[in-house]
Amino acid sequence: MEGTVLWWLASVIGCLPLLLWLLWSWNEIRFLVPLKARMGDTKIPPGHMGLPVLGELLNFLWYFKIVGRPDDFIISKQERYGAGVGMYRTHLFGSPSIIGCSSAFNKFVLQNDNLFPVRWPAPDLVGQKSLVLLNGKAHARLRSYVSNAINKPNALKKIAKLVQPRIVASLRSWAEKGQIRGIEETRKVTFENIGKMFANLEPGPVLDELNRCFAGFMKGVRAQPINLPGTAYHHALQCRKKLMVIFRAELEKKKENGSEDDNDLMDGLMRIKDEHRETLCDDEVLDNIVSLVLAGFESTSLASMWALYYLAKYPDVLQKLREENNAVSNKKRGNFITSEDLAKLKYTNKVVEETLRMANIAAFTFRLVSEDTEYKGHMLPKGWKVLVWFRCMHNDPNNFDNPMCFNPDRWNQPPKPGTYQVFGGGVRICAGDNLARLQLAIYLHHLATGFK
Repeated sequence: MEGTVLWWLASVIGCLPLLLWLLWSWNEIRFLVPLKARMGDTKIPPGHMGLPVLGELLNFLWYFKIVGRPDDFIISKQERYGAGVGMYRTHLFGSPSIIGCSSAFNKFVLQNDNLFPVRWPAPDLVGQKSLVLLNGKAHARLRSYVSNAINKPNALKKIAKLVQPRIVASLRSWAEKGQIRGIEETRKVTFENIGKMFANLEPGPVLDELNRCFAGFMKGVRAQPINLPGTAYHHALQCRKKLMVIFRAELEKKKENGSEDDNDLMDGLMRIKDEHRETLCDDEVLDNIVSLVLAGFESTSLASMWALYYLAKYPDVLQKLREENNAVSNKKRGNFITSEDLAKLKYTNKVVEETLRMANIAAFTFRLVSEDTEYKGHMLPKGWKVLVWFRCMHNDPNNFDNPMCFNPDRWNQPPKPGTYQVFGGGVRICAGDNLARLQLAIYLHHLATGFK
C-alpha cells in the first residue's frame, strides 16, 4: 500500500513540470501552431500569450490595479523582448492581440481604417448607427456635421459663452464647501454643460437621472461583453435602455415644438440629411446622442480633475497661469472670457496640452485585423485585435524629456511627429478635440483668476 502511494506521488511530482509547461504554453500552442501551418516561417510579433482563457489579464490587472504602475506593463515587455518594431503579441480581454507601442506602428493602424476597423465599444452599447461604428460616407457625413456643430471657431465662440456660468458657479460652490472630492465635482459641472450643449437639458431630476445612468453605462463600456445578471455589461445595457427612454422623450418634445433653430446637437442631428436628402431616423439620432454625450462627458471631466491635481502639486505652474490670466482678465469686459481671448493665452494652452498628455484619458483603444497584414516583416493575423497603446508614447522618455514631470514649457517646441495622440488619429480622430481644449482652458482661467 505504501509503495502504491509513493508511486502515485512520484508520478504527480514527475508530471508537474509538464503540466505547468502545458498551462504556460497552451495559448501559444493553440494560436501560433495553426498560424505556422498556414503561413510557414512568417514572423509573428514577439511576446507571450499567457494562461488559457485569462491570457495576460492577471498580469495586466497587477500593474494597473494593484501596484498602480500601468506603464510597467509595457516596460516589462520592452525589457524582455526589446523595442523591436514597437509591437508585442499577447492575449487580453478574451482575444489574441497585438499591442502597438511605437508612433509609426500606431499611425499605420489608425490611418488604415479599412484594414483595422473599430470593434470597441460593443455595438449593443453605443448603437449600430453611432458615429463610433459607422464607416465610409455615412461616417464622414455625420462626423463633418458633429465637428462643425461643436468643434469649429463659430461653434466654439457660442459654446464659450454657454459653459462659463456653470463653471464659475461650480467653482464658487467648491470654495464655500472648503473641501471637495475633485472627480465628483468636475463630473457634475461637465455633465451639466454637456447636457445643455447636446440636448438643451437644464439641471434637475432628468439630468440627475441621466448622470446616474451614464455612470453605470461607462462601467459597462470598459467591461467584458458578458450579458449575465450581476455583470457590469448587463447593468450597462439596462442603463442604456433608460437613457434611450429619457432622450426619446426629449426628442418627441422637440418634434412637437417644431423649432427650426439648431439650439443644440440633438436639434442638428434631427435635421442632417444624406446624399438622398433623407434625414436620420429617431434611433440614429439617439444612438449618436448617447455615444457623443459619453465621449464628451468622460474625457473633459477627467481632464479637469487632473488639472486640479497638477496645479496643486506644481505651484510654480499655477503662479505662471495666474499671472497670464490676470493680465487678460483685467482687460476683458464683463465676467466671462471669449474664445478669441483664450486663443491668445499661450501658457494656458500649454498647460492644457500637458494636462491631456499626462492624464492619458484613453490609455489605449481597440481595432480588429480584418485581413492578414504584414508590417515590417511581422504578420498581423486576421481576426486578432490590435491595442493601440497611446499611453506608452506619451510617457516615453524618447518622445518627451522627463515624461512624468508636469512641465508645460515642453510645449515651447512641437512634439515629434506621431508621438502625441491623445485624441486618436486618422479618419476617427476625436470630433470634439477643440471643444475639450476650450472647456479645460475656460476652467483653468476662472480657477486661476478667482480662487486659491
